[in-house]
Amino acid sequence: MAKVLNPQTIPLTVNTLSREFILFSRMGKTDPNFTSLHDAGRLDIVHECIISSLFLSHGLRRNVTFHAILNGAPNPPQHIQINGETLYDVRTNIETWQQILKKTLTNKPHPGITKDKTAFETLLKNKAQTHQIYVLEEDGKNITNIEFPPNSLFILGDHVGLPKKAEDFALRFGQKISLGKTPYLAASCITIINHTLDNQIKPNS
Repeated sequence: MAKVLNPQTIPLTVNTLSREFILFSRMGKTDPNFTSLHDAGRLDIVHECIISSLFLSHGLRRNVTFHAILNGAPNPPQHIQINGETLYDVRTNIETWQQILKKTLTNKPHPGITKDKTAFETLLKNKAQTHQIYVLEEDGKNITNIEFPPNSLFILGDHVGLPKKAEDFALRFGQKISLGKTPYLAASCITIINHTLDNQIKPNS
């Protein structure tokens, strides 16, 4: 059985660049009536991205906030926000997150997780006031040539990719960045971004 992560056993992350991720889920189901994450508009991809965003080998990234914008039936959009600073009582396995996402979509509370009806465009406009926005695209500036500031925010699509309309809107507030010509899974992109930002931290900074 996977170990439950509680705040008493997870130290607050220090000396790290704060960051946020927004995953645009085209088909993510917006009610709790499902029997598997895969069949719920590929909410399994949301689960994978949550794990890549927030989990370390023996703890949580307290400096990360993850957002999923679910646009599937029957009640889109649904904005799920997971705050690494206050998240606890979680495991990494898919069964745990199926229960948590069902509970969240039923408007039941879980520590560190909130849900509202904020649309992608509204969330992005609000975040652009305080964050540097980056949109992942293959033809963007290579991530290795960028020094990321604190409060960087990264926008990704699911297995289908960002809709053109959403991409165009995001680029009004941010810039394209690229991980190269190799097409990675969304969760792998998040892992690479986290690794890149971790390596930008100077000792004793």
